[in-house]
Amino acid sequence: MKAGIVGLPNVGKSTLFNCLSNAKAQSANFPFCTIEPNIGVVNVPDSRLEKLEELVNPERVLPATVEIVDIAGLVKGASKGEGLGNQFLGNIRETDAILHVLRCFDNDNIVHLDGSVDPIRDKETIDMELQLKDLETVDKKLEKVKRAARTGNKDAQKEEAVLLAIKNGLEAGSSVRAIEIDEESRIEFVKPLQFITDKPVMYVCNVDEDAAVDGNSYVEKVKEAVAAENAEVIFLAVGTEADITELETYEERQMFLEDLGLEEPGSAKLIRGAYKLLDLETYFTAGVKEVRAWTIPVGATAPQAAGVIHTDFEKGFIRAEVIAYDDYVAFGSESKVKEAGKMRVEGKEYIVKDGDVMHFRFNV
Repeated sequence: MKAGIVGLPNVGKSTLFNCLSNAKAQSANFPFCTIEPNIGVVNVPDSRLEKLEELVNPERVLPATVEIVDIAGLVKGASKGEGLGNQFLGNIRETDAILHVLRCFDNDNIVHLDGSVDPIRDKETIDMELQLKDLETVDKKLEKVKRAARTGNKDAQKEEAVLLAIKNGLEAGSSVRAIEIDEESRIEFVKPLQFITDKPVMYVCNVDEDAAVDGNSYVEKVKEAVAAENAEVIFLAVGTEADITELETYEERQMFLEDLGLEEPGSAKLIRGAYKLLDLETYFTAGVKEVRAWTIPVGATAPQAAGVIHTDFEKGFIRAEVIAYDDYVAFGSESKVKEAGKMRVEGKEYIVKDGDVMHFRFNV
């Protein structure tokens, strides 16, 4: 599962990507600097993992990860192949969620493609390009479906009605995620078409250092503009985040954050947000060899969770021994949890809860 960072050129995408992944993607003050998408595998900050490490004292600790893709800056006309349009749009289509970076700071030294700072206009520019691409997709599909609908095929007629609703919505400037469609039709007719504007989105407002704690008027405008989209909006000072990642020690970074009035880097909040946006959650395994966070989709069963470790675990699944994270911390060790009768044995139907500490029994 991966989230793609999108935005106009020069809004801070590559700098943000560098902060997240500590990879040094090229960052320069001109468009089309990032041509091939950079991919970073980013650790998901999780204080629960630190607590388990403290209790178990393992040989190694492995956090959950999420893939972040830095996609080159989109420009007006991308849907018609302007700039490097087709390539960019193809890269976005391959991601599972979108982190849309908006410039929400004034700085005369950093060129803006349209000559002034206006995050709402920037958002609409990108939305329009993505919507035009989705319109192409829906028109192609409608051609086929209409033929079947004319023969009296009831399923085709139902699909045609859904596709027409999407077409009308896109032509009116709505993204697919904001068009009202019942859940059953969405699963049956919409999801298979992988519309770009149906992907979950988080708007990342790039502010200056002065606005790192409370945001600014640009951020408020963005929140108002996306209220109908059911999208999350976060703000962080990307330039300042870049300075923090350059510091050598944890102590230096913490002092810098305290001076700014921040408890943690904004990038940590963004990574957790991306993880949630991708509909992912975490379970843990905890032993003296390693304490590890494993990534699963929300709603995964115990065998599916076991399969993340190894496919044999899923095939030969017998049962899962489960300790709730809060119980593990309250009693301080696995043996004390067992003594207190708080370890549960769960079967194939068990839906894993975020934070479960698990052992699997399997037979291959």
